[in-house]
Amino acid sequence: MSELPGDLKFSKSHEWVRVNDDGTVTIGITDHAQEQLGDMVYVEVPEQGRELKAEEACAVVESVKAASDVYSPLAGVVVEANEELADSPEAVNQDAYGAGWLMKLKPASSDALNDLMDPVAYQAFIDAE
Repeated sequence: MSELPGDLKFSKSHEWVRVNDDGTVTIGITDHAQEQLGDMVYVEVPEQGRELKAEEACAVVESVKAASDVYSPLAGVVVEANEELADSPEAVNQDAYGAGWLMKLKPASSDALNDLMDPVAYQAFIDAE
C-alpha cells in the first residue's frame, strides 16, 4: 500500500477528493481501489456539465478482472473530465492520485467535505475491510 497523500479526503466507496485553489475538487479512485481491480483496460468519465448527486454512479473503470462503477463523493457539476484516460486507462494504475484523476467537480456545498474521511480514517477503514 502506498502512502496516502495528506491533502486528500476519501469516501467509503474508495474515491479520493482533492480541493483545488479555485474551489473545485478533483476526484479519482484510490490507489487501494486500483490495486484491487488490477490493470485498467477502459475508463469512462462523466460528461462536462453533468449534475451529480452525492454517491451517484458517474463513471466506470474496467480492468482485466472486473468492471466497477465510480461514485461521486459529493454533489455538484462536472467542470472537467479527464478525457486522456480513454487512450491511457493505465494512468489510473500508474498514478492514481495524479494523472489518473477522473473528473473535476464544482461542489454544491463545501460542507459535504466534512462527511469524508481523512487519510488516517481511510487507512483504518481499508485495514478493517
